Amino acid sequence: GIAGSKGFGGGFAGVSGSDFGEPEMKAFIRHTKALAGRLETCLHGLDADVRIALLHYSPVPETLRGEPLEIYPFLGSYLLAEAIDRAGADLALHGHAHRGSEQGVTAGGVQVRNVSQPVIGRAYALFCFDGDGPPGPTVG
Repeated sequence: GIAGSKGFGGGFAGVSGSDFGEPEMKAFIRHTKALAGRLETCLHGLDADVRIALLHYSPVPETLRGEPLEIYPFLGSYLLAEAIDRAGADLALHGHAHRGSEQGVTAGGVQVRNVSQPVIGRAYALFCFDGDGPPGPTVG
């Protein structure tokens, strides 16, 4: 099954925004928290052998490597990764970071793939789940 959300920004553990201070900053982070919460709820609700989180924004900084560090907070949030780990997804896919890197992993061990076309160099990628390790791409 697939659960999707655009996700949102906010940054990553140790270098992230928080929901205190100015009203605009509170709203920015609260929006990310709300979307992460809904993603977690939807992933938990899937009754499927394989669960995939489909996002626009990145849940991990590893797939942003190649982007300017200064814009990481606007490309993703660790709150998405926490939701994915708590829900137990098998794979997370995202785009948005066109100068990023293809592979990452959440703290809980979920494989994350940046599938933006400039990163993967093709129109799509197929991921095979064979039960013998992390999902692997098949060139498409």
